[in-house]
Amino acid sequence: MLEQSIADEVEAAIKAGSAQKHLETFRRVTDLFLTSADGFNGEQIELFGDVLERLIRTIELRAIADVSARIALAEMSSQLASVKQAPHAVIRRLAHNEDISVAAPVLTESARLSAEDLVELAQSKSEAHLLAISGRWWLAEIVTDALLARHYPSVSRKLVANPGAKVSTGGFAVLLAQAEHDPELAVETGIRVDLPAHIRRQLLRDATEAVRTRLLSRAPPHLFEEIRGAIAAAADGASREMSRVRDFASAKRYVTLLAKNGQLNEGALMSFARQRKYEETVAALAELSRSGIDVIRPLMQSLRDEGLLVPCRVAGLSWETVAAVLDSRFASGNMGPHELAMAKSQYAKLTLDNAQRMLRFWQVKATDAPPGMN
Repeated sequence: MLEQSIADEVEAAIKAGSAQKHLETFRRVTDLFLTSADGFNGEQIELFGDVLERLIRTIELRAIADVSARIALAEMSSQLASVKQAPHAVIRRLAHNEDISVAAPVLTESARLSAEDLVELAQSKSEAHLLAISGRWWLAEIVTDALLARHYPSVSRKLVANPGAKVSTGGFAVLLAQAEHDPELAVETGIRVDLPAHIRRQLLRDATEAVRTRLLSRAPPHLFEEIRGAIAAAADGASREMSRVRDFASAKRYVTLLAKNGQLNEGALMSFARQRKYEETVAALAELSRSGIDVIRPLMQSLRDEGLLVPCRVAGLSWETVAAVLDSRFASGNMGPHELAMAKSQYAKLTLDNAQRMLRFWQVKATDAPPGMN
């Protein structure tokens, strides 16, 4: 029988003790299984599983110091990850391998790993293993609970961004606790379609103004009204801090006086922004960019960042000052690191010529607007 001849070949290869012979036999048996797996019955799959597992045990000992052995195991993991008939014992052994290059393919893709297998792995393996599991196309609540229980921020972010990962009420409670110190996680959690309404309200109640604004800008259409209503309730009916009725007259007089005395510069604007002096920040940026409050204020109120970068570029501001101006739009809190990185990249790409052209257009548009529209 073919199965018996394969078993005999493996036995001979193991007894030979040659690393090269082990790897040759390993690859040959794997290839044979892959080409014929669809036609194998349960007994034949189990036999191949026994043979492959025995070879893996032998090769794992060499993999500690032999790069070629680790590569062979990683290749096998990639090949078997999508095979529905792959021997369960072999997949489990690969998934438990300490080398993430070996474990990751089956952790991410193999349907042969049960929820119980995944829970066991989530409870005992490294952060890298947990990240691989978190990327699976579907995860039961029992698995996400086990993953979240390890409290790795990177795992929580990956899980919450995975629409196929089902999260329990207890799991969302863990996410909320972490989100208090992680603005990016707070936003990603807040836009989850399956987030219970009462938990969304709790998240928004405790969130900073920056997180609330970012969450609203990221809200999918079918959640927009719910999130906006929750924000209004959390803020006791008030809208965003920068949308309040404000009197810019005194701020404009003060900024004009600073300019007249030669004291209005980037440092003054930085000071206003860091102290969250909203009116003074708007007036100072308007003066330094040679535009007007009626141009700057709508840019400060916008849910998008790129418009505000234009007068900042015209004013020749450093990125440190630009970041402070962006944060000054909120009553409290700061932009998340991912959003700041995106804004910084956009600012670096924005040329002075383009910024001046756009700002002139907005100035004309603001001048032409009917009274009461600015």
